[in-house]
Amino acid sequence: MARRRGVDAYPARWRRSVHRARIALRKSGVDYFRGDGSDWIALAGLLLIIPAITCSTLLNPVWFSPAALALPIVAGGLLLRPASLLGLYAAAATALIVESLSLGPYMKEPAGVTPGTVLVVAACGFFGLVLAQFRARVGVPWRRGGTMLFDLRERIRVQSALPLLPQGWHREMALRPAGGQSFSGDFVVAARTNGGRTLEAVLTDVSGKGMDAGSRALLLSGAFGGLLGSLPPHGFLPAANGYLLRQDWDEGFATSIHLVLDLESGDYELLSAGHPPALQLHAGSGQWEEKAAEGPLLGVYDGAQFDAVKGSLAPGDVLMLFTDGLVEASDRDLAEGIDRLTGEADRYVATGFEGAAWHLIEACAKDVNDDRALLLLSRRA
Repeated sequence: MARRRGVDAYPARWRRSVHRARIALRKSGVDYFRGDGSDWIALAGLLLIIPAITCSTLLNPVWFSPAALALPIVAGGLLLRPASLLGLYAAAATALIVESLSLGPYMKEPAGVTPGTVLVVAACGFFGLVLAQFRARVGVPWRRGGTMLFDLRERIRVQSALPLLPQGWHREMALRPAGGQSFSGDFVVAARTNGGRTLEAVLTDVSGKGMDAGSRALLLSGAFGGLLGSLPPHGFLPAANGYLLRQDWDEGFATSIHLVLDLESGDYELLSAGHPPALQLHAGSGQWEEKAAEGPLLGVYDGAQFDAVKGSLAPGDVLMLFTDGLVEASDRDLAEGIDRLTGEADRYVATGFEGAAWHLIEACAKDVNDDRALLLLSRRA
């Protein structure tokens, strides 16, 4: 009986061992691709590829060139740390020597190891080592770098999401970075305050464009999101100005426009820090009115004053906030750009402005090499 129990226990122990080994291997793989684990799996795989390439080259040098050793070297430059990469290079150099001795002089054997082959493999190894050292210095593996950039982009997108508004209001936001990139120096932060009665929205244009301004936009969007609603409306821009001054950036300025809208009455205030004026469509007259508030750029000097301009949105009225990339270009000034924007926006007066923000950017500034953003609010009739 005891002997039978021992026989039955052996398969169970074997299954548990296999299960533990599979879990450990999967955990190592997950840690590796997250950038937290060792690179021994990739190193072992590449070290096995090198003798396979060498054997194939010796058996059929016409179809398997000695230069194929550059392939695991390139992969190692992307996957391995510098110390492991040196071990891979030593194995590749050994394989190259073996191929050279086995195939004979390249002058007699055209498929042999030529000086050009050695230069190609050496050049791939050099650039791979430079790339690996750069990743090691930054501390972000290539396999994690793309994930981090995706997370940063999504964080900016989430922070720029507009809150839901009560019935009778419509809001939408469109953002197009310069050069078709994923990161923009324009962003919006918005929140409903005063028990949900007030909408506060801040549209900001950070100096620079695209990737150059994206990191600063991420930092500022988080800081501005924390300030918005925590301070009285007239205290937001002075606090934001002080925050930028403390950063001491080489390009430390930004423009911003702050909207404070009463969702029950439609009354609003606009405070601007060097930002282009807002545009309001009056449904009664069908005319557009510029709403320009006074204030200096953020991050230029301390103690700046920001004066508000007031207005009111009646049923059917529309308010547009935008960045200068939408209305300014090298071949036109601000006034001409605003005229073009209002002319395109008139097309939506009869049909409504749902979905108009993105189409207005496409119509007015599709090929402009600058970040463009448009925030549109309308009060339904």
